[in-house]
Amino acid sequence: MILTVTLNVALDVTYEMTTVTWGGSNRVARARRRAGGKGVNVARVAAALGEDVLVTGLAGGGTGDLVRADLAASGLRHALMPVRGTSRNTVTVVATGTGDATVFNEAGPEIDPGEWDAFQEHYRSLLARSHVVVLSGSLPPGVPRDAYATLTALAADRPVIIDADGDALSQGVRAGPAVVKPNADELRRATGLPPVPGSRALQAAGARAVLVSLGPDGLLATTPDGVWRAKPPGPVTGNPTGAGDAAVAATARALLSATPWPDLLRHAAALSAAAVRAPLAGDFDAAAYPRLLPEIIVEGPSCPS
Repeated sequence: MILTVTLNVALDVTYEMTTVTWGGSNRVARARRRAGGKGVNVARVAAALGEDVLVTGLAGGGTGDLVRADLAASGLRHALMPVRGTSRNTVTVVATGTGDATVFNEAGPEIDPGEWDAFQEHYRSLLARSHVVVLSGSLPPGVPRDAYATLTALAADRPVIIDADGDALSQGVRAGPAVVKPNADELRRATGLPPVPGSRALQAAGARAVLVSLGPDGLLATTPDGVWRAKPPGPVTGNPTGAGDAAVAATARALLSATPWPDLLRHAAALSAAAVRAPLAGDFDAAAYPRLLPEIIVEGPSCPS
């Protein structure tokens, strides 16, 4: 089973508009609302591909109730722990004419030390049924900066994937996750370095492998066996906000079966590109995914000094 952890779950609101006028009045062509947060998006993709997935995290207030209701309606199994605060909303504005997306993220509820301690016990109880763990997204206020390091250490011999930014990433790598999955901006913020040397720095800090999202340029994987690159066949237009989550879902599936890195990257790149073609984070174009697989170019391994 894949266990996805979203400590800062959200109700994702997506506004689709033909054009966006900042500083002016805009008419929304279509509004969509559903449970979100990076780990929830990973779970949606993995479940759609037939994997056994369980969603956990922290959820509170009326927004938390809406998140639980949407997960149930979507057929996603969840074991969200209730907290006193109210879970956040996120708003994504997508200009359908260009595919540009702008995201507004609320901070999330304040989590007190007792709630964090209770979640760790809750998480321990779920690990017995889990084979791969995904720790994704931001930390709500009050959760310690080293939360992902703590949760990685508790997972013991299970592969852990961390997809995070800032301190959550920098401190999480110290616990030795199997894979960390920053994008290029997150990697530079964590290390001050470009993709390959930045990935090497995260490996030196404790990560066994580093998978970097490079946007339209595909994926870079720095592994114990060398550096691999996966490139899509051409530019992909659409909503990119869930592309990284799709790549994490592909990685989690690959870790379940010890898939070699070239095949892992091919699936991650194809699924990521298929996710860009879907209007909502957590979805992917099911027809495009198998069509793109043979078109992905995988290069490596190289072993730069």
